[in-house]
Amino acid sequence: MAAGALGPFYRFEKPIVEAALAAGVDYVSICDDNDAASAVIQMDRTARDKGRKVLTGMGWTPGLSNILARRGYDALEKTESIRIYWAGSAGDSTGFAVPLHTIHIFSGLAPSYQGGETVEVKAGSEREIVGFPPPLGRIHTFHLGHPEPVTIPLYLEDVGEVTLKGGLVENYLNNLARLLSSLRLTNTPAKKQAVGKLMKALLPLFPVNKQKAISGIRVEVTGYRDEKKVRLTYTAVDHMRRLTSIPLSIGTYQMGKGEIRRYGVFAPEAEGAIDPDAFLQELSRRGIKVESREEEL
Repeated sequence: MAAGALGPFYRFEKPIVEAALAAGVDYVSICDDNDAASAVIQMDRTARDKGRKVLTGMGWTPGLSNILARRGYDALEKTESIRIYWAGSAGDSTGFAVPLHTIHIFSGLAPSYQGGETVEVKAGSEREIVGFPPPLGRIHTFHLGHPEPVTIPLYLEDVGEVTLKGGLVENYLNNLARLLSSLRLTNTPAKKQAVGKLMKALLPLFPVNKQKAISGIRVEVTGYRDEKKVRLTYTAVDHMRRLTSIPLSIGTYQMGKGEIRRYGVFAPEAEGAIDPDAFLQELSRRGIKVESREEEL
């Protein structure tokens, strides 16, 4: 079997999945681009016919975010909405794929699941200031192009809303990414590559908040249990490399051990994929703590 962390995934995920299926091996990846996730999900029938397992989006967001969504969904009798938020710092990332991914998800339109149907919203729109655990605090977040609103409605039935918003701790970088998109400087792969190279070279010169050089996730699942409306909130903070790589390692281990029963191409929240309780136990053993809170509405 194989594990994949080669980004940007809008360039590499589909060819790698095709190569894995041609080679007859199972595959686990941290794919975090919605268009790439949509493309490989369409190969589900092919993978099942070949008796192969492809788990896409098994990282931080998507990945941990999807598993927390599944956990909240399973804890309720009826789920109305799932809202996912993430925060990351320029001081908490390395590698060329990170600025490329950021440019990509702030460009064009982003998928969102609202009113029981998939809609497209402007990437970088509808700013929302969201609270994360210390040291992150309140972070500016926006609609961005991530896979969760694409995959979660496929597997968690009768959920009316699945939204994804994220943002950088350094809000001036959010505004810069939005400006580049509005000027149509990131609307083609070639432009993204050129701007990405420039951003990668200049990032060491940009100011970062060293006290907040960390990343976080917040998942809110709202619905009904015992005829009461409740909101379940899950949060975690850690370094981006750990939030991303540890879920990948757990998913790969479980795939290799035969603990993932589902065949085809699927996301972590799918039935027969990742068991939330077992996964969170393994995550805790590796030092990433997920805090949970329940409140009546």
